[in-house]
Amino acid sequence: MVIRRTTKRRTTTKKRTTKRRGKAFGGYTINFRGEGATLEQVFGKAPIAPSMMTKKIWAHVKRRRLSRK
Repeated sequence: MVIRRTTKRRTTTKKRTTKRRGKAFGGYTINFRGEGATLEQVFGKAPIAPSMMTKKIWAHVKRRRLSRK
């Protein structure tokens, strides 16, 4: 005769925590509000690569002092 043991399985429930979104950690804040420059003025009329777009946008931000650390 075989005796089987029955065991109850424990079920654990994970508590969902909601993270509060506070101030951004590090990085830059760039405010383009009130900026009158058009895309052609910033990037030029010729097609350019995305890497050049990044370089030109950062040059524009630094030149106009739009960033806050």
